[in-house]
Amino acid sequence: MQRSRVTALIGPRQSGKTTLARQFVSPDSSNYFDLEDLTSIARLQEPMTALRDLHGIVVIDEIQRRPDLFPILRVLSDRNPLPAKFLILGSASPEVLRSSSESLAGRVETIPVNGFSLAEVGAASQPKHWLRGGFPLSFLANSEVDSLAWRKNFIQMLLERDLPQWGIRIPAASLLRFWTMLAHYHGQIWNNAEPARSLGVSEPTVRNYLDILEGVFMMRVLQPWHANLKKRQVKAPKIYFRDTGLLHYLLGIRSELDLHTHPKSGASWEGYAIEEILKTTAPDEAYFWATHGGAELDLLLLKDGHRIGVECKRVDAPRLTSSMRTAMQDLELDRLFVVYPGPLAYPIAEKISALPINLLADSASVNFLNMP
Repeated sequence: MQRSRVTALIGPRQSGKTTLARQFVSPDSSNYFDLEDLTSIARLQEPMTALRDLHGIVVIDEIQRRPDLFPILRVLSDRNPLPAKFLILGSASPEVLRSSSESLAGRVETIPVNGFSLAEVGAASQPKHWLRGGFPLSFLANSEVDSLAWRKNFIQMLLERDLPQWGIRIPAASLLRFWTMLAHYHGQIWNNAEPARSLGVSEPTVRNYLDILEGVFMMRVLQPWHANLKKRQVKAPKIYFRDTGLLHYLLGIRSELDLHTHPKSGASWEGYAIEEILKTTAPDEAYFWATHGGAELDLLLLKDGHRIGVECKRVDAPRLTSSMRTAMQDLELDRLFVVYPGPLAYPIAEKISALPINLLADSASVNFLNMP
């Protein structure tokens, strides 16, 4: 907020955006507007009149409900001298990012808010964090039963209330069936054809469903890296749930015992590790890589001009594989790390190291390039 006229906190519902914003501006202040509150809605009937005389930091929560505010914010943020800066909060990226990019280009800085990370909850809480996910009220629930109840209610409210309010007119039951189906594709190469046949809808409809869930931060669609190689490479994306707590609810996983014995346990852990790596490293770009010959890499991170490879394996002691050698050579990686649930970091081969996932809890910013 010191360097930008407008700062946007963007992330899923119930991830902590409002709690964070209230550290800067009290909800009782005239500078705080919550667009789910009738009083705030009434105050913004004439938005230019309501906003132009305010000073300091002005918070507008759930701004995706009023896309007409973006042109007004552009005018107000161009004043010189600037009496007020704006902190806007949004829960749906399609409308928020499109409107802000058109109206606030060069004026807005976007900060993602993803719920609790492993760095925030600590290494000792890693098993619970994996099982319950990072949504604060799910993670902090008094019991597994309470956590499951919160996740059930979250999914129901998102589908039945929030999406229709944001202009998405798809029956909640249809989207829930699709979302549950996605749970069984977690960590796999995505193809629209098979889910479309299963649901009895067209492939463009399935793609639209996936775009919606990606746009409200429920799914991650990880794109493939296309290197200029002679090998035939996979060109379809992979899909992952961004929160493992929601994944486990839709898979019927209710306890740590269920999780460790479930057929999707390995895929769940891979997705969990990928999300934590992306949170802590904040790469410039992220991809996966795979060839039709069997070589693959879970993550290719581009950061400050370097190429870092990451494999996520739920094994006791990772070892060198032919796939790792191929990735190192073909992708010209600077380093390759194998993230696993064990306790020790150790070298596997030249420029290839095993890395315990709990090391991601030691720092909010892991610099892979400086690791031994």
